[in-house]
Amino acid sequence: MTKFDINTKYSLPSGYEIPVLGYGVYQTPADQAEEVTSYALKLGYRHVDSAVAYRNEEPSAAALKKSGIPRNELFFTSKVPPKQISYEGAKDAIKGTFERTGLEYIDLYLLHAPYGGKEGRLGAWRALVEAQQEGKIRSIGVSNYGVHHLQELEDYIKSVEAKEGKGKGGVISVGQYELHPWLTRPLLVEWCKARGIILEAYAPITRGTRFEDPALQKLAKKFNKSPAQILLRWSLQKGFVPLPKSVTHKRIEENADIFDFELSRDDLDSLTTNEYSPCCWDPTTSQD
Repeated sequence: MTKFDINTKYSLPSGYEIPVLGYGVYQTPADQAEEVTSYALKLGYRHVDSAVAYRNEEPSAAALKKSGIPRNELFFTSKVPPKQISYEGAKDAIKGTFERTGLEYIDLYLLHAPYGGKEGRLGAWRALVEAQQEGKIRSIGVSNYGVHHLQELEDYIKSVEAKEGKGKGGVISVGQYELHPWLTRPLLVEWCKARGIILEAYAPITRGTRFEDPALQKLAKKFNKSPAQILLRWSLQKGFVPLPKSVTHKRIEENADIFDFELSRDDLDSLTTNEYSPCCWDPTTSQD
């Protein structure tokens, strides 16, 4: 069996590490976020994925600070909002995150979507790089970028390095995407993996929309696991960092109970589809 547990970490291009399982707080109401995040931390989660746009950075970070767990064992993510993808917008977003969370540093900061046009995207990236160079942010990356957006960013990074030296343009450590058997994004995955960029999977259990799929049901019965657990294990075995979200204690527990079984090659193949079926938004296709 592939040796995974909830404490497993992957190395990021930045030199830091990221826990292999995250706890997502998308759409988690601010008045519930501290309690459910605290519960996740008690179960062993060490990675919390928030965003400015989620409006729950403050209570999520409060759970981290009150947990008694050493800060260097915790991993906290936030994101520049889609409407603030510009140099000044990103600077304001980062400043706001520190004011709301009271954290000394942020482990990962992402650009939430490839909006704002080329100038906005590259300006927002420059703001992330500056914050990282100041020691405020440890790792930086993008979310929902198409291959054309990624290539634009890589070209920019190379141009900065050619003028200012290696590392001066920043390093893409993470790409966060909707990823599951009905949206495998092979070209994006290949692009990122070729560069050592860690892929995070949001909506890894398809928001429950595919639980009745016959192949998924068959594996759930075979392993005596829920469809959600099968999908999370699929994500792990693909090398992704899944970010399941729930405000229900039982499901938070269930989503962490995915390390005592392994899908075979045939099992993985049985979940293979040729679909391109997002259950969320899909900014990767934006041509701006």
